[in-house]
Amino acid sequence: LMPSAPIERAQVRQIVNMIACDTHPLNNLRVLHYLEQELGQSKMARDAWYRHWIDETFTALEQLLMTTSGIYCVGNEVTLADCMLVPQVYNALRFDMTLDDYPTIARIVTNCEQLQAFIKAAPANQPDAQP
Repeated sequence: LMPSAPIERAQVRQIVNMIACDTHPLNNLRVLHYLEQELGQSKMARDAWYRHWIDETFTALEQLLMTTSGIYCVGNEVTLADCMLVPQVYNALRFDMTLDDYPTIARIVTNCEQLQAFIKAAPANQPDAQP
C-alpha cells in the first residue's frame, strides 16, 4: 500500500498524517461523547464542531489531492492514503457533510468504492452493522 518511488511514498505519508493526526482524533466517538456528556455541549454544537474540523482538513486535502491524484489519492494505484480517506469521508457523510466543495475527494472515494476490497470493508457490510 506504499508506492516504491520516494516522492510518492512521501505524498502518501503526508495524506495519511493529515487524516490520522489532524482529523481522526477529533472525530473519534470517545471525543464526541466527551463534548456532549462532560462538557455539556448539545448534539447540534458537537456536530458543528465536528464539521468544522473535517472542513479544515478536507479543504487542505482537496488542494493537495489536486496535485497528487490520478484515479486514487496518489496516482493510479490504491495506497494507504485511500484506505484512510474512504472511512474519513464515510464519517463526514454520517455527520451530514456534503462533498460539494471537495470534488477531487469525492471522485477518489467513488473510484475506491468500486473496488471489491472497499466494498467488503464498508461498514454496512460488517457482521455487526447496525441499521
